[in-house]
Amino acid sequence: MTQSLNLVFCGTPQFAVPTLEQLVAAEFRVHLVVTQPDRPKGRGLELVASPVKLSAQKLNLPITQPERIKNNDEFRAQLTALKPDAIIVVGYGRIIPQWMLDLPPLGNINLHASLLPKYRGAAPIQWAIARGETVTGNTTMRIDAGLDTGDILLQQEVPIAPDDTSETLAPRLASIGADLVVETLRGLKAGSSHPRPQDDSQATLAPILKKEDGLVDFSRSATEIFNRLRGFHPWPGAYTAFRGKHLQIAKARPDTASVPPAELRVQADRLLVGCGHNTALELLEIQLEGKKRATARDFLHGYRPQSGERLG
Repeated sequence: MTQSLNLVFCGTPQFAVPTLEQLVAAEFRVHLVVTQPDRPKGRGLELVASPVKLSAQKLNLPITQPERIKNNDEFRAQLTALKPDAIIVVGYGRIIPQWMLDLPPLGNINLHASLLPKYRGAAPIQWAIARGETVTGNTTMRIDAGLDTGDILLQQEVPIAPDDTSETLAPRLASIGADLVVETLRGLKAGSSHPRPQDDSQATLAPILKKEDGLVDFSRSATEIFNRLRGFHPWPGAYTAFRGKHLQIAKARPDTASVPPAELRVQADRLLVGCGHNTALELLEIQLEGKKRATARDFLHGYRPQSGERLG
């Protein structure tokens, strides 16, 4: 049975695709998909469509890709004519202007990949792992003018496995979040949803990642560095320097040894590096500048690092 809600969907990355697909599967009326313009990618700088655009094409949904939305009269007229009951926003990548917030009676509903008010911002999945959380989740909220500060509609917890990276956790959150959006819309339609304000005093931030976030600070404990490596995989990853060259740490794990910070220790075919608080990290897979990714064993045989040498 078709759900009697008219929707506009705004999204761009792969994370948003399950929600779009689930809305269609649940027979909501998605009258328009709004996504970012095609962007140049790769060596040839060929224009590449967003994952949401590709999904919308498969679903035969109308698509628009405005370069800007705040002061865009044509786009505003297009949305106003559709008279959406709600606008669904998942990773769209644009600040939603006030005129859009005011347009639909049920509001602009956002799926955010954290348990708000924790991890407000552009990279909630990455920072939750990087800061050693064992539980995260999804929140549906009604967007307001602030940064992820709107009233909470529904939340669902999701465990973070010890070996999770942002790459493995994101698809699980996306899939579970899609169901949460559908449940949220049904609650709003039935009048059974009870939005609640966020407790701003409990808020933490998850700012957009920068390349320098991946630079390893060996004064941190091995566990802290390991969590940041997991959270920042695949980008910006975890990197340092060895003999003056860039060294990417692809895979590692905390070890019980006590080694001075940034100092290497060779134990047979194992390579350890010292971290803060009398801890150490075992380097499992690393990649030296201009070379292929290698196991610690192959790296040891190829470059013969000595105990006492330093990284950084």
